[in-house]
Amino acid sequence: MAIDGGAFDDILSFAQSRRLNLLFVTNTHGHADHTSGNVTLLNESNARLLRYEEIRDAEIELEGQKIRIYDTPGHTVDSLCFHVDNALITGDTLFNGTIGNCFSGDLKGFYDSIKKIMSLSRSTVIYAGHDYVQEAMSFARRLEPDNEYIEIFSQNYKPDHVFSRLTEELRVNPYLRFNELGIIDLLKKNGLPRKTEWQRWQSLMTID
Repeated sequence: MAIDGGAFDDILSFAQSRRLNLLFVTNTHGHADHTSGNVTLLNESNARLLRYEEIRDAEIELEGQKIRIYDTPGHTVDSLCFHVDNALITGDTLFNGTIGNCFSGDLKGFYDSIKKIMSLSRSTVIYAGHDYVQEAMSFARRLEPDNEYIEIFSQNYKPDHVFSRLTEELRVNPYLRFNELGIIDLLKKNGLPRKTEWQRWQSLMTID
């Protein structure tokens, strides 16, 4: 299965060198920067395109390997995350250290999607759709200058293999830390609503 296969040459070469058959092509969401490789992958293989409507909240099994697909609206209406073994492919829903823009306008859906991800095992490895780690840590450091984990996260950043674990996200990603006292105090200083978790999420989304 190829997910967001923009690097189609590498994907096809990888499959050929290991004598693998590409069966499915799919996407974390429908934005062009994630779907650009679909046509080539489909033309150069016998793969079938799996569309959002048929795989949302579904489970696919490939040779005994289960791939759980979560419907995670927010960034877009059709956003999906793919969970296999201990890895979660998040597209533009959750980046390493931050989250995607809420282009759908569905803040409640985005909140529910982030909560869904937060409920997974703390050891879950996050592979996101883009590398915004340096910008994300700059923003996180501005919000929580005394958060020692931000510097550790930054030091562990490797641009040739970008990933993080959920336990690390819960320590540095402001959009997953809406129940932490430091974030609540920040919202208080800015005069933003903070009484409920939902209010804190909405308030965090207004900070830039």
